[in-house]
Parts: sequence; structure tokens; C-alpha cells
Amino acid sequence: MSATGEVTSGPVGRGRRVILWRHGQTSWNVERRFQGTTDVELTATGVAQARRAARLLAGLKPDAIVASDLRRAADTAAELAALTGLEVVHDEGLRETYAGVWQGLTHEEILARHGEEYAAWKRGEPVRRGGGELETEVADRAAPVVLRHTDKLADGGTLVVVSHGGTIRTTIGRLLGLEARSWEALGGLTNCCWSVLGEGARGWRLLEHNAGSLPEPVLGDDD
Repeated sequence: MSATGEVTSGPVGRGRRVILWRHGQTSWNVERRFQGTTDVELTATGVAQARRAARLLAGLKPDAIVASDLRRAADTAAELAALTGLEVVHDEGLRETYAGVWQGLTHEEILARHGEEYAAWKRGEPVRRGGGELETEVADRAAPVVLRHTDKLADGGTLVVVSHGGTIRTTIGRLLGLEARSWEALGGLTNCCWSVLGEGARGWRLLEHNAGSLPEPVLGDDD
């Protein structure tokens, strides 16, 4: 990280790619229940989503996989590992945003009990949702994990990062150098869809966003 707070990596222009892949569906996604760091497993649909997406991602010839240690991300990553033979490195720095008392509540319950807090977050104000983490704090822990593993790649290499909707959004925002209040401009990811960052002469660029399926509703903690 530079003195100005901007995240930097090694030499730019090496042609490396980062694929940020959201985990498959969980029962709490379907119920629109805030998961955060709660360790909720995939549904049968979520497993099927992961297997389908893994077949597509395997065709991109990834060189390394790093994943959140929460089961929904770890199990999603395992489907790609089974096809590629790559080892998955698990890192708690890629977990979803910790959101305190919001965790376990449905979207409607959050609006009813914490409506002012929710509205402030949506306006782009720094909010500790449920008394938990700020979005910038999530980026502070997640973006360095991505950069650390990217720096191990050879020129032209591809890293797959398996994480969560909110964490992926904040990480993309940080790596692109966007102001935190504008991260909301990056739409949420559908379950088991991904975004692709490419390394160019001026740093990271967003090459694809929410790729992998026909448009579907976004069910997650970052909507």
C-alpha cells in the first residue's frame, strides 16, 4: 500500500488476471437473510451452480485458487479444484463482512429494526452495519490477500479468488482505486458468477462483471 493509501502491487503490465468468484446459493440467500461471517452451507442448487461454473472457469486455465474459509466459499472452490487439480488456499481475510446484530436477520427485518443505518449505508456513508466492520476495513483485509497471491503468478497468470458478494465488491473497488462511497456503483454478483480484473499499464482494469449466467436476481448481503 502506498503512502496515499492506494493499494499497489508489483510491476504493472504483466498481463495477469484475477477472477473473483462468488459462492453458490445458500438457504439464507433464498430467504434474503444476512449471512455475514455466519458459516452457512450451500444448498443442492448451490452445489449444482458451483459445478456448472467450475466447468466454465476451468476452461480459463487458472494457475492458483484462494478462497474464504467459510464453507459456502470453500465448497464452491473445491469444485474447481477437482477439475483443475489445483490446491485451494483458504484465507479468513476473504470472509464476508462481519455485521454484528444484522447477521441472521432477513432484509425486511433489517429495514424494520435498523432502517436509518441501512439508508445511511446505501447513501455511501461509512456505517458499521449491526456494529460490525466498515466496508473499508473489509477491503483492508481482503485486497492484500488477493495481491499477495497475484504477486506469486508468472506473467500472464490467472488467479481465482472464491469469496462473497460484499467482500468482492469492496476488493474490486479498492483495486480499481475507486473512492469507497462509489463502490455501490459496482452491482452485486449473482450466486456463482464472477468478475475479472486484468492488469494493464496503468494498473488493474475491470474486464468483466457478473459474468457466468443470464441475468438473475442478486440475493446476498450486499444488496
